[in-house]
Amino acid sequence: MKIDKSLLSGSTALLVLSLLRENDKYGYQIIGDLAVRSERVFELKEGTLYPVLHALEKEGALRSYEKEAPTGRERRYYSITAKGRKLLEEKQEQWEHFARAVELIVGRA
Repeated sequence: MKIDKSLLSGSTALLVLSLLRENDKYGYQIIGDLAVRSERVFELKEGTLYPVLHALEKEGALRSYEKEAPTGRERRYYSITAKGRKLLEEKQEQWEHFARAVELIVGRA
């Protein structure tokens, strides 16, 4: 089933922070992990992910660093900061509140 992209736009930071809570990742790794773990519901393009990463970094929720990959190529990794963990907690609470409210209206058949 194709998901309306407007449903994703408000959740992207929550999804990214949730993945980075586990361990540091580079951009394509985040894209791949989101796709696999969501059973291909969340298939982000670079043009969607990188602005989110840059905004979170500017906000102090993430930091980035370069590290050489086994191929010898430099990759930019992102890691969550203490501020990012707090933001993630806030976003999770907002999401739970929102999801409960939607469920109260939509319900299950």
